[in-house]
Amino acid sequence: MARVGGGDWEITAVAPSFFHGDLREIAVENYPDELCRLETVRALLSRRIHVFVYARRLRELLQRDWDLVHCWEEPYIFAGGQIAWWTPRRVPLVFWTGQSTFKRYPPPFAQIERYCLSRCAGWMARGDSGEAALLRRGYACKPHRVMPLGVDLSRFRPDPSSRAQVHAQLDWKAEGPPIVGYLGRFVDEKGLPLLMRTLDRVNTPWRALFVGGGPLEPALRTWAETHSGRVRIVTGVAHDGVPAYLNAMDLLCAPSRTTLRWREIFGRMIIEAFACGVPVLASDCGEIPNVVRDAGVVVAEHDEPEWLGALDHLLRDSSFRAELARRGLERARAQYSWPVIARRHLDFFTEILEGAPGGQCRMKVEANAQRLAAARAKLT
Repeated sequence: MARVGGGDWEITAVAPSFFHGDLREIAVENYPDELCRLETVRALLSRRIHVFVYARRLRELLQRDWDLVHCWEEPYIFAGGQIAWWTPRRVPLVFWTGQSTFKRYPPPFAQIERYCLSRCAGWMARGDSGEAALLRRGYACKPHRVMPLGVDLSRFRPDPSSRAQVHAQLDWKAEGPPIVGYLGRFVDEKGLPLLMRTLDRVNTPWRALFVGGGPLEPALRTWAETHSGRVRIVTGVAHDGVPAYLNAMDLLCAPSRTTLRWREIFGRMIIEAFACGVPVLASDCGEIPNVVRDAGVVVAEHDEPEWLGALDHLLRDSSFRAELARRGLERARAQYSWPVIARRHLDFFTEILEGAPGGQCRMKVEANAQRLAAARAKLT
């Protein structure tokens, strides 16, 4: 946003100095060539995403002379409510949310969400499915946009030299069966069991590369032992290292599956594969079909025969893989490059600052004084 906004916008990013992430502990990284200013704040209780909060330095930062505050915390968790509570009323507040299903939250999260919606000047959903879910729940009263994640095309790009280096590191020859890749958390909802079963049954020769980490790692390693050198599992890869491993793949699989509590919110690994020129085979879970469109192959998430047929086709047909790689690269450049996403942010912020009408909220703030006071006490 700082780069695209040029001299019209001054951007300050406020980030946790340290956070317990899904796959590893994360310390803030300040790149020397960043055009925006970085401020850090301690995050407390960061192992529990719904109840973590920021230290009081955030309050001092939010009291500065901002024209707009953009919040990447969910509007129903403690940190989101804390930001809404501490942002001055005169300053427009815009939330960005990854909610993708229709949910009813228990106290105090329901009260926090109602307060945040009443307080904000607008909101952004990570995808079309998220927007549809929130519109059903009363969010239509405020200006909103679909605002997906982006990808850095200077880092994520086709790179034959990185491909060769990773192949050598994995002790794989350049010539050989196509490499089926997976990138992300090793958890059941990401569809790893289905992918392993499909690979067991496909007759076309293959190799497989799994990059990520999580509780299914022991089961994945046990399964890999049955395939005598055809499978490599790499954990502990920082985000800067991801492009090299994507380039080592001939096909990325994203077999996410819907559960009672979760469905795919976006699928960042898909647009990163697009940007690296890697064809994608994905399930129809959550937002994935809207991300892929015609730039990849989308199959029903629970249809194992369809998965088997699609994977076999892609392994056998290198020209089809090349066509999908071309489409994906075009889609990444046109729809998901960070300059494109940044300009969409700034255009929406401009509309907010110019006073886009917000309508009347149907999700009203809780009127009961005791319940509202209890919710506020938890925020502060």
